[in-house]
Amino acid sequence: MTVNRISIYILTIAVFFTATSELVVAGILNVLAEQLQVSIALAGQLITVYSLAFAIGTPIIVSLTARMERKKLLLLAMLVFIIGNVIAFISTSFTPLIASRILLGASSGVLLVAAFSAAVKLVPPEKIGSALGTIVLGFSSAMILGVPVGIALTNMFSWRVIFIFLAAGSLIILIAMALMLPEIQGDAPVPFGRQFTVLANPVILFALVLVLFREVGNSVMFTYLTSFLGTILHRSLSDIGFIMLAFGIAGALGSRVGGSAVDKWGTLRVIVISMTIHVVTLVMLPLTIHSFPLAIALLSLWVMSMFVMGPATQTYFIEKAPQSANLVISLNTSVTQIGLAAGAGLGGMAVTWNATVFYNPWIASAALFLAFMAAVVSFRYGTRMKAGTA
Repeated sequence: MTVNRISIYILTIAVFFTATSELVVAGILNVLAEQLQVSIALAGQLITVYSLAFAIGTPIIVSLTARMERKKLLLLAMLVFIIGNVIAFISTSFTPLIASRILLGASSGVLLVAAFSAAVKLVPPEKIGSALGTIVLGFSSAMILGVPVGIALTNMFSWRVIFIFLAAGSLIILIAMALMLPEIQGDAPVPFGRQFTVLANPVILFALVLVLFREVGNSVMFTYLTSFLGTILHRSLSDIGFIMLAFGIAGALGSRVGGSAVDKWGTLRVIVISMTIHVVTLVMLPLTIHSFPLAIALLSLWVMSMFVMGPATQTYFIEKAPQSANLVISLNTSVTQIGLAAGAGLGGMAVTWNATVFYNPWIASAALFLAFMAAVVSFRYGTRMKAGTA
């Protein structure tokens, strides 16, 4: 196994820990609210604050540290992440826990962008898709292992144990990074203001719109997926646990397939196929609720297509803005967080208005169709600009 491949696996494990810190709070929200003696709505702000710190802090920090050597940036981000987890572990009230979520959100975002940037520079161009797919696998693995382990630790001990577990695991990864990661150059120095001119490029702008509506659509459905499984498909809590595990495995498989598919077929084809599956599966889902196997098959395809598309969009941004790759990837992750938050809110409004989650798949598919249209516009601008350059 080459040093570069080992490095990518280390980065993947690092992303696994950061993704677990993001996802696990939703699974223990009731426990947090009860033990901190706050309302569920206020406890939910732990998720909101994390997303805002991630969305706002990441592009600013990444831009300011563009010239910094990637290994140093990764080590610094991981160190701040460990500190954030230690603060969460020792928190006895809501305020320090909020502070820890700000540190965790910002450091997780920077680490994710730096991991993508490092992975791109560690492999030859024809292997970029596979490398990014491996990094994305860290996120999907958090769904399979991180969240269930976090919930189990909470049930056996305390929610605080989750954060000391994340801190200890991250410390091991920090040491592994220091010892095993090679020196990886940062980007060429570009003035802060000029970097954001990349948004004047319609190819990048509409690709970010694609990401926004894709995440809105997916969040409308995914945030209330357990409710859909329980109230619409009439599954028990134990059944839902196994189903979510299966979806996590489908997501992990999608990450691997997506990375390989990008290397073989290119980003445009993978994005088009994935977005088509997104829209079609959710349009059909409410029509199949009386056939549980068919409904689960559609949901599995939808989850897999979500993770198939991850490496494709990251690679697309790198292809279209190679001189501002770090900034664009950080903007992509920020827009992702904004879309997730907006989709969760929109899905909640839909449930309130309709008194059921039955219509959420159709609302999600409408947002995903807008994402598909944004992708088409971005592709067309890219073709025109390529023709003009030729």
